[in-house]
Amino acid sequence: MDAKAASFGAGRAGAAFDPVSFIREPRTILRVLSWVFSMVVFACIINEGYVNQGSERLHCVFNKNSDACNYGVVIATVAFLASVGLLLLDAIFPQISTVRDRRRLVLLELAFSGLWTFLWFVGFCFMANQWSQTSPEELPLEQASDAARAAIAFSFFSILTWKFLQGTDLSLFSSGPKQPCSPIGQTTVTVNHYKTPPLVQTMETRPPDYHAPPPAF
Repeated sequence: MDAKAASFGAGRAGAAFDPVSFIREPRTILRVLSWVFSMVVFACIINEGYVNQGSERLHCVFNKNSDACNYGVVIATVAFLASVGLLLLDAIFPQISTVRDRRRLVLLELAFSGLWTFLWFVGFCFMANQWSQTSPEELPLEQASDAARAAIAFSFFSILTWKFLQGTDLSLFSSGPKQPCSPIGQTTVTVNHYKTPPLVQTMETRPPDYHAPPPAF
């Protein structure tokens, strides 16, 4: 097994960081897209997701259901921060020296990507359902309608990006070693604890002119 396959696709630790190669990686592109999509959903709901009709109280654009707006804001905020954090972890991933730590990091990213794929799916269905139940009389502002449609659309796009990220994490985990290994870049030396017994002189191993000393009394 070569070094690259044995270290979850990142090679041996201590290699020089190549920003151009890092930016061109599919995982990096998906991270950036996830970051952009979450920012769009957050901005649409915060800026245009609430309308004021006949009172000073603001109502959520999704059928006046504040839970739909709150849910979208929360998952978009966490996805925004997580995309930045995971992008930084991907940048320092080749510098992690042990396979065990790399495996834990890949498992963390795999679990988080799967969870956020599911949460984005729930958010997309929730907001789309509430939007379909909203009557035109409740939303006199065309701008609010555009923001609601944009939030729903980019929630769907976020499902795709996080699902693809989960696929890349699964591929990385499958490419790693199945058994714990020593720190990457180090060589394991096998020590033989069984030594050869000392040479015992026998009649066959003695030289021809050898004479045994007389016994001492």
